[in-house]
Amino acid sequence: MNQFSDEGLYKHRTMFISDVHLGSRGCQAEMLLDFLKYHDADVIYLVGDIVDGWRLQSRWHWPQLHNDVVQKLLRKARKGARVIYVPGNHDEFLRNYYGAHFGGVEVREHDIHETADGRRLLVIHGDQYDMVVRHAKWLAHLGDWAYSFALGLNTVLNALRRKLGFSYWSLSAWAKMRVKNAVNFIGTFEETLSQEARKFNVDGVICGHIHHAEMHEKFGISYFNTGDWVESCTAIVEHQDGRFELIHWSQEAKAVTQFQNPTSTKALA
Repeated sequence: MNQFSDEGLYKHRTMFISDVHLGSRGCQAEMLLDFLKYHDADVIYLVGDIVDGWRLQSRWHWPQLHNDVVQKLLRKARKGARVIYVPGNHDEFLRNYYGAHFGGVEVREHDIHETADGRRLLVIHGDQYDMVVRHAKWLAHLGDWAYSFALGLNTVLNALRRKLGFSYWSLSAWAKMRVKNAVNFIGTFEETLSQEARKFNVDGVICGHIHHAEMHEKFGISYFNTGDWVESCTAIVEHQDGRFELIHWSQEAKAVTQFQNPTSTKALA
């Protein structure tokens, strides 16, 4: 990680966050607020599914913590950060507003980000290359319902873990990586998106959508997936020299808190 700035924040060149799913019960809004408390950047990319329009259409759920996340991001924009919102399938209602600005937040279909060391990276949510979302939306909604049920179980499990003094752990992420079809889907998605990114004549791609944080060059191009804030609680940051880092905040929060306050033994998670 970067060293703390004078304001007590890790100041990055660029920060990439996706799949927050504000408006859903699975959203780890408190964890994200803790992350945003300690991390700032010159440019912040919101790489889709920040708001869960699918979930809000069926049942309204918007607690104060979800509003606090929005206000925190808008505050960073007011303080000078450039905030770029690339909508995904769950917040596809924003795709009607490409080119618009809301409270200092730019809405774009995709973006080409140039790193400090001169690389060009396509920033896109990635649902455009998910055949289920594109051609069988009813099946995508059914899968979303099943996924939400699993996240509900995950919430109950982690409430028990907190009472027992254990840190956050994702049941749904653990199960997903042990189901062969899910693993194959992730591999296919990564390869497809890497191949499509080449059409943009770029050096790599940064995406979200599949809730699987990753950084690699398996397919001859740099592939970055930001993960999510319902399972893994991850983000990707670019340091001032162009290096990229995948941050697992559920694992690192405790260490950061103790660094800031050595007398504290309470984890943010």
